[in-house]
Amino acid sequence: MLAAWVIAAIDPRYPRDWLLENLLVFFFAGLLFGTRRLFTFSNLNYGLFALFLTLHLMGSHYTYSEVPFGAWLQETFDLSRNHYDRLVHFSYGLLTANAFRELLARSAGVTSGWMRMLAVSCVLSFSSFFECLEAVVAMIVSPELGDAYLGTQGDTWDAQKDTLLALLGALMTMGLHRAWRGTKPTLGRSP
Repeated sequence: MLAAWVIAAIDPRYPRDWLLENLLVFFFAGLLFGTRRLFTFSNLNYGLFALFLTLHLMGSHYTYSEVPFGAWLQETFDLSRNHYDRLVHFSYGLLTANAFRELLARSAGVTSGWMRMLAVSCVLSFSSFFECLEAVVAMIVSPELGDAYLGTQGDTWDAQKDTLLALLGALMTMGLHRAWRGTKPTLGRSP
């Protein structure tokens, strides 16, 4: 993670935007580090967090609308815009839903289908909250960055589409979890 952050810090395309984008990474990494003794996630979930944050770091280095992989997707599939930000929002749901499930199962004692449904609800809630927070931060901290920071690329429904993609990623993860663990309740077994 640290190596990815150092690489992303080298000559970012928009240095002020890079710093603003990385406030989230600094906060989230600090939160995970600071709470590791109160709640230690599985190695799988720490790996998934690192993967998600690395995707975010790549987006912050170029700015989401200019990430080369997104430009390749745009050209290859004849898309109207660079969809790298959409990939990251989908990845948020895909890569963090299991951590919410683990947190609910181990600390709140939530079982079976409830923990999957609540994990999806957590992803949806945090994704929606982040979209609102992102807009407020852009207006307060750096209004001149506007669309570059928000990455809307002229799409007035960008926030709603991003939230929907996070929801779809979470549903996919919980569907895979259900298929992997079977449909029987997990009482008496580890999450």
